[in-house]
Amino acid sequence: GHCVTAAARARDRQRKRGTGWRGSGRGRGRGSDSGVAGMEGQRVIAPTCVYDRSLGMLAHTLVQRRTHGPVESRAEVDHMGTTGARVMRGPASAHEGSLRDKFRQGASFSVGIPAAAEGGIKMYSPAFYAACAFGGVLSCGLTHTMVTPLDVVKCNMQTDPAKYRGIFSGFGIVAREQGMAGLVRGWVPTLLGYSAQGAGKFGLYEFFKKYYSDLAGEEMAAKNQTVIFLAGSASAEFFADMFLCPFEAVKVKVQTVPGFAKGFSDGFPKFVAQEGYGGLFKGLTPLWGRQIPYTMMKFACFENTVKALYEHVVPKPKSECSKSEQLAVSFAAGYIAGVFCAIVSPPADNLVSKLNATKGASIGGIVSEMGVFNLFTRGLPLRIVMIGTLTGLQWGIYDAFKVFVGLPTTGSTQKK
Repeated sequence: GHCVTAAARARDRQRKRGTGWRGSGRGRGRGSDSGVAGMEGQRVIAPTCVYDRSLGMLAHTLVQRRTHGPVESRAEVDHMGTTGARVMRGPASAHEGSLRDKFRQGASFSVGIPAAAEGGIKMYSPAFYAACAFGGVLSCGLTHTMVTPLDVVKCNMQTDPAKYRGIFSGFGIVAREQGMAGLVRGWVPTLLGYSAQGAGKFGLYEFFKKYYSDLAGEEMAAKNQTVIFLAGSASAEFFADMFLCPFEAVKVKVQTVPGFAKGFSDGFPKFVAQEGYGGLFKGLTPLWGRQIPYTMMKFACFENTVKALYEHVVPKPKSECSKSEQLAVSFAAGYIAGVFCAIVSPPADNLVSKLNATKGASIGGIVSEMGVFNLFTRGLPLRIVMIGTLTGLQWGIYDAFKVFVGLPTTGSTQKK
């Protein structure tokens, strides 16, 4: 009887300590549902039943997502017992829910550039500049890669004019000596380099255009729009050429030096082994000389041509034009701008090709060798065809992507 009484007293003391799995969890009592529910905020060693229950709730959550879409909060499932009662969301789950609400569009997650159907993009927001940069990747990367055969012939005409005397004969010589694969040699550094340049060119142009407009003030910016276009495009191209320069150096070497390399994968390490990493940037100054005037003309001429087309050619305001009509205006204005770009950039283009193709060449030596007239005219007809088409396509692709994500096409207009 004494043993029974002692055991009963021991059980009473155990019940008085608490029926739940609280504290250090060293006790062996089973505990009640209220004890389990009250364990939040405590350090516990959970028994097997809690693990089993957690797995059951995970399965319930997955079924809910498959059949009814995402649940509103984890707390609504995690703290539902057999009674089905809901409890308030805690601070951690509330923070998680707010992040989910920010990134969720409908019933799916969106961690990128939202399309127009998903709420659109706020002008001059980080998403706006990201969209413009990605549009620049598509615009420049795809178009420059597409005209690689023309670029191969142009570079060879610039570096070896005695052999490559004309456009059509140049195509024939390359195809005869290197096969048809020779006409697309260097397409990988072209794609990589001009994609990187396009992101900087278009993304930073939109940024600097807004930045300089804000600095000037609304009235001053409206009176000096062309100055804003020129300053914004020059600033953007300054940085964009740093992205392009290493790829351009390898590209020209692969395209103009027979047997140097088959492409970028073997051409890049070979170039670095011969000229060091600094050699990748030896053409940066003439590249700035070629690309900055080109880009200033490209953007300023395009913006003003768009305005002129809507004011004097298109019979209705831009706001009344369909998206396809606006894209047609973008292509036409881009092509016109491209012709002017081709005229202002040949001297620096010839210098870049010569510097990258000839080891130890200097700007002064190239000018003396070629002469000023040839520096401005060599490769010009092909460059007009190539750059005009290229620039028209670039503006068409860029504005098409902007329309796709719900942004307006480039170019401001005055009301008629």
